[in-house]
Amino acid sequence: MYLLIIGILLVLLELAYFRVADRFNIIDKPNMRSSHTSVTLRGGGIVFLIGAWLFWLFFDLQYSWFILGLSLIGIVSFIDDIHSLPDSTRLVAQFAAMFLMFYQLGILNLHDWWMVIIALIVCVGIVNAYNFMDGINGITGGYSLSVLIPLICLNARAPFIAMPYLYVAGLSVLVFCFFNFRKKAKCFAGDVGSISMAFILLFALGKLILSTGDFAYIVFLAVYGADTVLTICHRIMLHENLGQAHRKHAFQLMANELKIPHTTVSYFYMAVQLLISAGLIYLPINHYIYLGIVILVLGISYLIFMKKYYHLHEEYLKSKTLQ
Repeated sequence: MYLLIIGILLVLLELAYFRVADRFNIIDKPNMRSSHTSVTLRGGGIVFLIGAWLFWLFFDLQYSWFILGLSLIGIVSFIDDIHSLPDSTRLVAQFAAMFLMFYQLGILNLHDWWMVIIALIVCVGIVNAYNFMDGINGITGGYSLSVLIPLICLNARAPFIAMPYLYVAGLSVLVFCFFNFRKKAKCFAGDVGSISMAFILLFALGKLILSTGDFAYIVFLAVYGADTVLTICHRIMLHENLGQAHRKHAFQLMANELKIPHTTVSYFYMAVQLLISAGLIYLPINHYIYLGIVILVLGISYLIFMKKYYHLHEEYLKSKTLQ
């Protein structure tokens, strides 16, 4: 009954947000770096943050320190969606929020302070990588479902987190997908959506890794991770400013240069990640060997794809320069 009520509230609150966004002109205007061509409401992913708040209210105020961290990182990201904030402000908020998550996970240990610092840097990097990958219709919602589904399956087998947490996160993603995972999106996630969802998934993944002692479950983020890390390496090789917006991710080349429909690309990323995650769960193979194989295969696939199609992006950039 609680989940039904929460689902209804999420739909109503998302619709209410659309009215607010329209009233205050919270929109995303296309530019030469964009993969869309029409003005669209921004910040629809605030439903992920609202869903977490509803979980906290309906289910005994669980994970309060995590919710506090999520609120901090989500609200700062929403402000950034409305009015661009300095990088330093966003990073301070992200590290503070991650510190609160680590406190909730119980992994703040003065004896291993250097490991905590490394983990903070890595996790903030993952959150921002998730944000970088939010560029076409359906990809944030679809990929988030591809991470949540195996987490739910594992939690049903051996609980490591409150199941309603995963269910409510899934409900919020489904509500968002209804408005975004389509040819002409009603809204985009915005930083508040992609960063909040990354934070929500990281907490669940952290609980799983700590419960099992198996770091190989990081493979649940393998597809996003491979695209992000290899694209950053590519841009470093091109001597580009990493802080500048771009269209060099593999999914962007698929959607823009190869003209593959956004939803098709999003389904592809979702399906590949689900297949990889299922392999870790069900194949009788050492998890760390499997992780290594996945990284190798994704890396080679990325290199082959870029070698074959990156010239199309170079041609696009030249055409824009001539204009």
